[in-house]
Amino acid sequence: MSKHASSINIDPSDLPIGSSLPILPLHGFVFFPGMGFPLQVKDNSSKQLIDDTLLKDRIFGIITHKEDEGDPNDPNLFDVGVAGYIHKLIKNEDGSYQILVSGIKKIKTREFTQQSPYLQADIKELPMEEAHDKKINALTMNLVERFKELVEITKLPPELIMTMDSLNNPFHIAYLTCSQLNIDTKQEQKILEIVKLTDLLLAVTKKLAERMETIEMSAKIQKTVKSDIDGKQREFYLRQQLAAIRKELGEDNENIDLVDLKERLHDIKLPEDVRTVAEKEMERLSRIPSSSSEYTVSRTYLEWILDLPWKKSSQDFLDIKQAEKDLNKDHYGLELIKKRIIEFLAVRKLKADSHGPILCFSGPPGVGKTSLGQSIAKTMGRKFVRISLGGVRDESEIRGHRRTYVGALPGRIIQSMKKAGTNNPLFMLDEIDKLGNDFRGDPSSALLEVLDPEQNDTFCDHYLDVNFDLSKVMFITTANYLENIPGPLRDRMEVITLSGYTEEEKLNIAKKHLFKRQLTAHGLTRDDLHITDAGFSTIIRSYTREAGVRNLERKMAAVCRVVAKNIVTGKTGKTTVNAKNMVDFLGQIAFFPETSTYSWGPGLATGLAWTPVGGVLLFIEAAMMKGHGTMKMTGKLGDVMKESTAAALTYIKAHAEELGVDEELFSTKDMHIHVPDGATPKDGPSAGVAMVVSLTSLFTDKPVSKDVAMTGEITLRGDVLPVGGVKEKVLAAVRSGITDIILPFLNQKDISEMRDNITEGIDFHFVKKIEEALKVAIPK
Repeated sequence: MSKHASSINIDPSDLPIGSSLPILPLHGFVFFPGMGFPLQVKDNSSKQLIDDTLLKDRIFGIITHKEDEGDPNDPNLFDVGVAGYIHKLIKNEDGSYQILVSGIKKIKTREFTQQSPYLQADIKELPMEEAHDKKINALTMNLVERFKELVEITKLPPELIMTMDSLNNPFHIAYLTCSQLNIDTKQEQKILEIVKLTDLLLAVTKKLAERMETIEMSAKIQKTVKSDIDGKQREFYLRQQLAAIRKELGEDNENIDLVDLKERLHDIKLPEDVRTVAEKEMERLSRIPSSSSEYTVSRTYLEWILDLPWKKSSQDFLDIKQAEKDLNKDHYGLELIKKRIIEFLAVRKLKADSHGPILCFSGPPGVGKTSLGQSIAKTMGRKFVRISLGGVRDESEIRGHRRTYVGALPGRIIQSMKKAGTNNPLFMLDEIDKLGNDFRGDPSSALLEVLDPEQNDTFCDHYLDVNFDLSKVMFITTANYLENIPGPLRDRMEVITLSGYTEEEKLNIAKKHLFKRQLTAHGLTRDDLHITDAGFSTIIRSYTREAGVRNLERKMAAVCRVVAKNIVTGKTGKTTVNAKNMVDFLGQIAFFPETSTYSWGPGLATGLAWTPVGGVLLFIEAAMMKGHGTMKMTGKLGDVMKESTAAALTYIKAHAEELGVDEELFSTKDMHIHVPDGATPKDGPSAGVAMVVSLTSLFTDKPVSKDVAMTGEITLRGDVLPVGGVKEKVLAAVRSGITDIILPFLNQKDISEMRDNITEGIDFHFVKKIEEALKVAIPK
């Protein structure tokens, strides 16, 4: 809608109006008599009003709405408006109407007689009779002259002067002048409602004088500003001028955003050093133009400061007995971890301001490291925040970017604090062993400050550039492979190892947790599907081979899908799945006892190995053929494992007589040692005992006991040294039906820490020398 429209000089007496007119509400705009304006009509009720008016006399009422926005059929309008005449109608492609309308007479509503489909009102015409006494002529002449000055000074369209010269009616002269003064809608409405011509001319003259005074003041201010400023400086000074003008007019309204930020800064509790920085930034922000890019940067920084929970903490739930119940309900087994959490809660209850611990849950995939963190947060009543660190290579992901960079943001730690809304959440830093580093920095080094209870109370993010207290946060990290974590970072954490589950533990987890979850996920109930204990055991033994329970849950999901399909296709009744009919749901057995897949004989020994996904059996094969005493090793062995093989051969050569080995074999036979599963890299010293046993069995032509597995590092003197990952190796042996396990004597403490249900049925042979191991492995 244009405010610079020309006057359409129509004699009101030529077009009589009735006592009732359809009414078109206007929003944020006042229509004056004698003026012509284009109007755009979009809503259906208003378009119907225009259609009906065109079929009659083209005259309708135009009255301004008291609100800037509102329903076209809501009669919350001012009393006085104009009668408009439609000169032209254009229908746009989007369905809206473009009409050219002139105001012909001033009207006042008496009563609304219709609201649907559009407003209809009884009206009366307000007189606009011309008068030409000396006072009116003088006021009119002064108004015309000052209006022409306004057009020239403010660069309004020059056609307005021609329009003004063509007008004879003082009412129309006053209304044209008023339409160009940039006053608000309510002031324009008050001028429209003035009935007496003298009062109208005086009111418009006063508003025109105020406008001219403002323009003159702006010119005066302009002289004090440098004429050679450009770009952003020029924009800044122009806005300073505008602020000065508003102040002179009493319209010095502050930016709504600034008012809101100042109120929040006043109300929020902040550390003193942070408040000092925030207030300084607020003062700087108030001097920056809102259209400047610096304004957005400064405002975003302040919003981050105000959104962070500097002093907002959640109440810890410290009922020890209830915590034990919750942990036992959510997780089966994991006694060591539950004990450590209960100990932490007990300390917290005695000393509320103690620093949060830094725990690291280490173990193979699928043993419940992440879900355990969620349970701990739930037990303590804290917010849980998970941050995945897998593949993070940029230090700024932890510490944030400095504000000098475009699009800078705080790091993940501060972002997560904002997300948590409290300063004492539980942070789960997942996959900390998979951090990387490159030219963008080393994220693991950035975590050294975060994961140090003695330093993290002054953690400084590059974006905030002020200290944030992380000492109340409880950090829990997870890792599959501790060796990938840098030493200084690992030293800051209390490592708790989650070994793989035993078959009994898997069975209980499946029955109490996984089965229920899968039934719900597939829309089934216990009336639709029942899996027997033997069925669960069959899935565990014959269809999965893992340390955790992820594949176990996937297989249970496969069973549920089959049952769901049967129900949808019309099969009714409960389905019972057991060991005998499991093949109908999961197909043929995927895994057999590992020892049964080999043709047993001299030269074959069973070792035990640790991998990031749990323990495994490591079969070592040795063969002999005619040659000159050379040895070949295959199976993608690492350097350390090759050195263990060389040490084993050296020991046998040095003790050939004691072992009953024919020394001629060393020079007349070639040896080949192979470790199956050749595509998998293998390394480490813990296969030393198995290497000696395999070669001794080959040279003496005596088979190794099929039910014996072994692990341990050897020396050239025949000493057996301790190794790591004992629990995982024992679990692998139990899964494969091994009954005797040879371990280094110094690993005896690892067995004593295991639960009896793990070691039940296993005979452990703790050896100090390799001769002791040979007597167990090769009894003959």
